[in-house]
Amino acid sequence: MSEFEKVSSNQQPQQQGLDLGRALGVGGPEIKEVDKAENFKATVIRLVKYLKPQYPMLIAMILIAAIGAWFAIWVPDIMKKVTNALVDSIQYFVDIRRPPQGNGQLYTYIAPVLWTCAILYVLNALFQFTSGLIAASMSQRVVRRMRTDVKLKLDKVPLSYFDGTPLGDVLSRFTIDIEMISLTLQDSINQIITGVMTVAGVFVMMVRIDWLLAIIALVSLPILLVVSSVIVKRSQIEFARQQKRIGELNGHIEEMYTGHRVIKLYGHEEESILTYEQINKELKKATRRSQFLAGVILPSIKFIDNLVYVGICVGGGIRAGTGLVTIGDIQALLSYTRQFAQPIENISNIANTIQSSIAAAERVFQVFDLKEMTEEGNRRICVEDCIGTVDIEHVAFSYTREKPLITDLSLHVNAGDSIAIVGPTGAGKTTLVNLLMRFYDIDSGRILIDGVDINEYSRNDLRSLYGMVLQDTWLFNGTVAENIAYGNPNATREEIIQAAKEAYADQFIQTMEHGYDTVLKEDAANISAGQKQLLTIARAILKKPRIIILDEATSSVDTRTEKYIQSAMLAMTEGKTNFVIAHRLSTIKHAQVILVMNHGDVVEQGNHETLMAKKGFYYELYNSQFAGVTDDNKDDDTAGSRFIQS
Repeated sequence: MSEFEKVSSNQQPQQQGLDLGRALGVGGPEIKEVDKAENFKATVIRLVKYLKPQYPMLIAMILIAAIGAWFAIWVPDIMKKVTNALVDSIQYFVDIRRPPQGNGQLYTYIAPVLWTCAILYVLNALFQFTSGLIAASMSQRVVRRMRTDVKLKLDKVPLSYFDGTPLGDVLSRFTIDIEMISLTLQDSINQIITGVMTVAGVFVMMVRIDWLLAIIALVSLPILLVVSSVIVKRSQIEFARQQKRIGELNGHIEEMYTGHRVIKLYGHEEESILTYEQINKELKKATRRSQFLAGVILPSIKFIDNLVYVGICVGGGIRAGTGLVTIGDIQALLSYTRQFAQPIENISNIANTIQSSIAAAERVFQVFDLKEMTEEGNRRICVEDCIGTVDIEHVAFSYTREKPLITDLSLHVNAGDSIAIVGPTGAGKTTLVNLLMRFYDIDSGRILIDGVDINEYSRNDLRSLYGMVLQDTWLFNGTVAENIAYGNPNATREEIIQAAKEAYADQFIQTMEHGYDTVLKEDAANISAGQKQLLTIARAILKKPRIIILDEATSSVDTRTEKYIQSAMLAMTEGKTNFVIAHRLSTIKHAQVILVMNHGDVVEQGNHETLMAKKGFYYELYNSQFAGVTDDNKDDDTAGSRFIQS
């Protein structure tokens, strides 16, 4: 079982680049750095068990590969008869051509033997090709199943895992690690099976020819295994470290290209390059060491193989001189000597792949061992049946047990109320929203919608009640219409256009080259930030949710566009429960209820006039934002005046 642990601030290795989880004060179950396969044997056993659905294909591949290897083993034992026949003809001056010139042995004996050998080699090639096809099919099935399992697992892990794990590391496990396992299943296992069968079969054939010379070859086997195991054990650590560095490098590259505009804005190009070079330098070290150790194996095996070859030649010459073996026997033994060492050489050549694959499998299994979210409820609810009453009863929550964030939060929200949530950074505003949608599970207390604990609903049903418009927009590579309809895929074109009109997005969409069929590029780089926000607002309107969450939804637009958006928000939120996270306090002066949060708790509650009269925490926050601004300008805030609900 893999270990997962929180790495404390004084023990955590230095992170390169932006750590979103740390920036937000969020921690998740972090997977420890793998310097080597922590339990090589256990990982292999677990991988074998994972292959259980493919056992029939695996057994078929083993049998076909073994039979194909036996065809190749059989050939030298047959060929020695041809060699002996030719030696006899030369020794006794016998003509082997057709009669009357010779005894016809060339056509009656030697030619059939050669044809038999040719057929055996063809059969060997066919069987090896067939086993390779089976291995390829099996590996692709395993890869598909493994990627599906990883995807399903990641769907079940808490959001804190993604907050605390670099995206590049997640992608590396999803792509590179699984692909490495596929490579091993497709090529390496086939070679290992063929190699084991070849070594066993060759030794049996050598004993049949001459047991003493077979012992010479047998002595080399433990030497080869010892040399290989010592080097492979050392290389195992380096290959695991190499895989880890590849994951770090991918994460850094993805992070830098995603935030390249911010990097250029603040002039951190050189720092980014230095970080890349540092990670690449570590990868270079690990790769150099692993490849060096893998490269040492083959010359070592060839050296031992050559010593055995010389021993067979010398011993075979002595034995042939005494008449104990024939020249054909020596030829067969020399062929078997090469066949005897070849499988070990092949296994040594793929040792780096095997080591990387086991390390990769361990990383994938670590994902399988992640702690999952709590079980989902089975109570059904739909938007049409939801009234929108929200109750929060004595809720406590913390990202880490050492640092409680929300200790005892209670709140009652009537259906249709507009609740503004304000407070300094880190007060728990966004956390409260995440708890409402059950992105995180609370430590204690209850959250109820229409009097029912949200734990009784499935997460999908629960989140179908909500519509969100965030400060950070997200649009995918697709048409404008597809992006608007993301929350309601069954919406008609007319409904999409109507939602865009309500969000005041229709006007700029009509000016685009292909209108609603315009394809947005990666990260919607071909439209402005304000236009992105308008599209996300149209998406929320089209979903027709019962509870609406606005997180500084108008912060990315200009003043004129903000007026239209506020009007659209008024229509969208009318009669619906809505939570507004606000940083500009002027925009929520006319909200029905203002929750003032600090350190995870609601410290004040009321409307703007009541809170200002108290001259408490809200009063200080409000005045700190408008220091040096006249009262007339405060009250003339256009966006805030349009927040009034009918």
